[in-house]
Amino acid sequence: MNGSRIGLAALNAKVMSPEDAAALIGHGETVGMSGFTGSGYPKAVPLALARRIETEHAAGRPFKLRVWTGASTGPELDGALAKANGIEFRLPYNSDPIAREMINRGEMDYFDMHLSQVAPMAWQGFLGPLDTAVIEVTGIRPDGSLIPSSSIGNNKTWIDRASKVILEVNRWQNPALEGMHDIYYGTALPPDRRPIPLTRPDQRIGEAYFRCDPAKVVAVVETDSPDRNLPFDAPDEDHRAIAGHLLEFFRHEVARGRLPANLLPLQSGVGNIANAVMFGLVEGPFDGMTAYTEVLQDGMLALLESGKLLSASATAFSLSPEAAHALNADLDRIRDRLVLRPQEISNHPELIRRLGCIAMNGMIEADIHGAVNSTHLMGSRIQNGIGGSGDFARNAYVSIFMAPSTAKGGKISTIVPKAPHVDHINQDVQVLVTEQGLADLRGLSPRQRAEVIIENCAHPDYRPALNDYLARARRESYGQQSPTLLTEAFAWHQRFIETGDMRG
Repeated sequence: MNGSRIGLAALNAKVMSPEDAAALIGHGETVGMSGFTGSGYPKAVPLALARRIETEHAAGRPFKLRVWTGASTGPELDGALAKANGIEFRLPYNSDPIAREMINRGEMDYFDMHLSQVAPMAWQGFLGPLDTAVIEVTGIRPDGSLIPSSSIGNNKTWIDRASKVILEVNRWQNPALEGMHDIYYGTALPPDRRPIPLTRPDQRIGEAYFRCDPAKVVAVVETDSPDRNLPFDAPDEDHRAIAGHLLEFFRHEVARGRLPANLLPLQSGVGNIANAVMFGLVEGPFDGMTAYTEVLQDGMLALLESGKLLSASATAFSLSPEAAHALNADLDRIRDRLVLRPQEISNHPELIRRLGCIAMNGMIEADIHGAVNSTHLMGSRIQNGIGGSGDFARNAYVSIFMAPSTAKGGKISTIVPKAPHVDHINQDVQVLVTEQGLADLRGLSPRQRAEVIIENCAHPDYRPALNDYLARARRESYGQQSPTLLTEAFAWHQRFIETGDMRG
């Protein structure tokens, strides 16, 4: 490789191998890594660091790190470091299967937190000092400012807070990314906090580049490794049914005057169902839409290319290989309609409420009173994390959660008497959707919600048992605001643990 993407001579002189850069990170350090849902994360340095950790462990020397990121990353980072047993603490979101197993065995401490709160908490000092930032960038400008990569996440905060910075300049990233980013440097801690001047999803309020003191940069590593772009499954019958229910709901809300004809800014979580909804909107009747969200997936890219979505604001791309190739080929044409921001802005609760976002997120299960579990299987086994769903759900104009009505081939009902773990209390959940139907919970008491959720969202195989439970709870519950028989409610999950089938 040559140094054509490194415009500052002082930093060109710091180019070194991934192994030499990894040697600058010591045991016990806290390291802030770039990356958000498999985009824009460093690849070479973490792999070299994992090899070094394995060597240290083989020699009987301890070597573990505290790792902070924007959200999930890729196998070259989370997977490699976890396999090397090199992570003692991880925040704020993880989807790597190796790390997940270590967390669930109690071998790695994991702080699952709202994504909007990471940067403020780092600045407040509650998380302790940040020793090193390892940040992927697209390039370095002659003045030392950094051209961001395919995600922003918490990179601004990591660069500012870290004692030393290691840069990975990734030549795989499209140079047309330059200028798409909006890095806002106006945030402050109380009592000096002031309003963030953003009133439209397409508005730019910051700078196109990261500020970085060149003196803090201890190493520059050149790479050409691609982002982890995994394929999405084609929408199945259940996913298409969920999308259909949602589009009908939007039509109804527009007809009643509760939503404008072009809807309100869309937020869509990560996954196949969210993707199916976006593809459904491509064929839907709505034009002139906007998006204010965390990630831009295939379906939202298709919606943008259809012309029905005028602009999209996010903090990262999360694309299949095919969509990533299409975006790179067409980036010059649509780049002015895309904005990538720090996640403290993309997920900022006040901005979400100000803009009036329609929040659409996935769930593991919901109970009959409308509380949602989006993180834990059987109440204790972490799946991924809450991500940004809480940031959006509590502050959205309409808060929607989606899932098929059953899982494991029908052995599990995703509508249960009582969620064994709750991420989103019933006050934050306005609409539930499964392939069976949609439950509009706005203005309903928990007793009323139970009837609507069972009738509209539960699978027919589970409705009799749920209705029987509800009837007995209304006779025998300690209180009648949210009728619950605690022991019996949690027995649903215990049956699956014991037999592998929630039906008993």
